Formats: sequence, structure tokens, C-alpha cells
Amino acid sequence: MTRSHSARLLVVASLVAAATPTRARAQDTTFVRGITLVGNYDPLRDKVGIVVLPISGAFGDSVRTIIQRDFDFSDRFSVIPVDSADPSALRAQGGAGSGVNYPLFTRLAAAAVVQITPVATGLHVALHDVASARVVNVGDFALPAAALSRDWRMAVHRTSDEIERWVTGQRGIAGTRIAYMRGQSIRIIDSDGADEITVPTEENGGSPAWNPSGTMLAYTTYGVSSTNVGSHVVLIDLSTGRSRTLVHPGRNTLFLTPVFSPDGNSVIYSREGENGSDLFSVNVSGTEPPHQLTAGRGTVNTNPTMSPDGRRVAFVSGRLGRPELYIMDSDGTNLNVLTDYDFSEKNYRSDPDWSPDGRLVAYQERINDRFQIRTIPVKGGTPKQLTNIGENEQPSWAPDARHLVLTSTRSGVRQLWVLDTESSRFRQLTKSAGSRLSSWSPRLAQP
Repeated sequence: MTRSHSARLLVVASLVAAATPTRARAQDTTFVRGITLVGNYDPLRDKVGIVVLPISGAFGDSVRTIIQRDFDFSDRFSVIPVDSADPSALRAQGGAGSGVNYPLFTRLAAAAVVQITPVATGLHVALHDVASARVVNVGDFALPAAALSRDWRMAVHRTSDEIERWVTGQRGIAGTRIAYMRGQSIRIIDSDGADEITVPTEENGGSPAWNPSGTMLAYTTYGVSSTNVGSHVVLIDLSTGRSRTLVHPGRNTLFLTPVFSPDGNSVIYSREGENGSDLFSVNVSGTEPPHQLTAGRGTVNTNPTMSPDGRRVAFVSGRLGRPELYIMDSDGTNLNVLTDYDFSEKNYRSDPDWSPDGRLVAYQERINDRFQIRTIPVKGGTPKQLTNIGENEQPSWAPDARHLVLTSTRSGVRQLWVLDTESSRFRQLTKSAGSRLSSWSPRLAQP
């Protein structure tokens, strides 16, 4: 629960206004009235300067570290990591209680100050608007009793996301996870690269995809396992670890690239056989037979991705003799080429992912014998190339329609990297070679 003390748009305007006039730079050895500026900072005009005050308690440093990192990874904030041997220097002069030293933070180019107090149930958060010298929002956030556990860290991430919403009007993406493949295993990792787990899937599983609530994964298997003969489509409940087969194997059939519909009621996948591959849709309950969406007649049709409203599907087809991206209605009608530029027999465009805001499709394209990531407007237009170092493949959008997770060799081996499409900032997500086929979750709700 939160209590707003002013209209949010006015709060955002004053916070941004306070951040833009002054550009400051500080080093470890700089001191301002007893405050040590830790590291370098350079507030940018399109970022909000923000301070997270030191937090008391046994796990206060951990909470502060996570939240500061979440703000940094959001690419919407310039985090000013102040510290002080004398906590009174952070408080309002001559005052006590929750008052903070607004003149000090104004000189540090901070537009917002986050003050967090541990309470019996979790965290009490107050957001200070430096420009207006007042508290503009407060809220209480529950934390699990098991500090530093996976669920505890996710609750802290959700706190970061809500504070981001207070400041910018847009909820953050720290409270998300990414599923991906490494070796023969499906793994899940937090959006900041922590708390990786291995999902208890069937043998030879691949191509994980999240359902809209983030409670379930769909994936496909290939070959013969100890429990099944042939490829099939599987659903796994992440809270219980229980799996069930959604689409059973057929003779000489391979199932590939499943994706949930935006309402979570169906899964679209590719079925490959002796006469090429086609897209099929099946309801999640499994009470009806799969419905065929494409008629490839010996060509490849794969990698479906649905528009946020569920009305259209983008996918890869080789019907022109090479892989290109197409868009059709969700019932298989009104088919059009999306990548209708630079037609060449050497073209190879694949692995599309529709942005959550509905505007763009991200995909990989072979350029000078290496795959690179591009985006193209759904309504048509000029594609934009986002990568050029190493080989970059398999993009997946974050819920904010701004960040992408992708597979890249920019470090020398295949790893998952996160790309901010607005600033072109990269950050490495995984540390083990061979990471691939990532899928970014929706924002995860409190269990």
C-alpha cells in the first residue's frame, strides 16, 4: 500500500527538472560536508539523479546494494552512492526524524532521495523530492522471513520497481527472471544475474517460453528420453515443479519454438515433419486438437511470436527460398512479409520477438557472415541495427519494451547480455559459456 502526497506527473516533472540543470562529477576522494562520494558519477540529462540512503539493520547493506544496482540496471537513473561516517550529516540541519539535508543533495545533483527503514514486516520506504524539499510518496513492502533467500531478493527487486514507478511513472523490470538454455538444461536467473537455478525439466528439453503470469514455462523436447519416445511440447508449473505433456509425439515429427498467447490460454508452436514445418495452435487445457495456422507446403515455418493484443503473429518462413519474417492474423489469414527490404538470396532473418508495447519486432539478421540484432517497426519502415561486435542472436524483450536479452560472443564465448536499446548500453548477465535461447519473463507477482 502506498500513500501519494502529490500528483504523480508533478512529482516526475520536479524530479527531472532538478536533475537536468546541473552536471556533476565526483571521485572517491571528494568530500562534501562529511559525505563521501563513492566512485564516479555523471548525471545525464535523460536520467534522474537518485540517492539511496544507508539502511540500518542486519541486512540493510544488502537491501541497499540490490536496490542501487536495480536502479542502475534500469538505465533511467544516475545513482549517486553517497556514504557518511556521520549519519547526522545526511539529516536536515537542526532537525531530526525523517528530514533529510535537501541543500546537500541539491549540490550533489540528486533529484530524489530514497529513505528505507526496516520494520517488523519488511521495509518502510519514503521518497523525497529534493526540488520541493518534501516527502512525495511512502509505502510499506513485505519481505519473507528468510533473509537473502531467492524469494527475499525478489521482494527487494519488487520494491525497487515500485520506487521506479513513483519517480518515472513506469514500473521497473528488476522483479523479473530470464529462462535460458545451457548445455542440455533449462535454467532461470534473476534479471541482475543472481540466483540461478536449474529447472527440473524432462531430458532433451529446449526453447523455454514464459506464460503471461510468469508461473509456467512451455518447452519442447527432441529425440528419445527415458520417459518419452519422440518430440513433444511440455508445460511445467514452476511453483510445484510438475510437468505435463501438452502435445504428444507423432511419427517422424519434431516440435519447436513454443510461445504462449498473451491471454495464456493457448500455445503456438512449430511442427516439423517430412514435408517441412508449419505453425499450430493448441489450447493449454489440452481439451481440443491442435489447429494448423500455416500451409508451408514443404517450406520452413517456425519461431512464432504474438502481438501484445493477441491478434497477430510474426514468424519465420522460407517460402521465398530464404528465411524472412512474416506477419499474419492469429487465425492464419492476411499474410504479409515484414522484412520487405534488401531482398537477396543470401538473406537470413530469424528469431523474431514482438515488443510488449506492440511497436517493434526484434530479430537476428546475417550481416557479413555474422548474425546481428535489428528491430523493425511493425507498421513498416527502416530497420535499425543494434549490435556490431561479435555475433549476436536470439533477442527477447523485457516487459518495459526497452531492454533486450540476447546471446552474444562479444566477450569471446557465447553468453547472455542485456542491451538497453535507448542508450546502447550492454551488461553481461551470465558467466558460463554456452548460454543461449533466452526468454525474459513478465513482471512477477507476489506469490
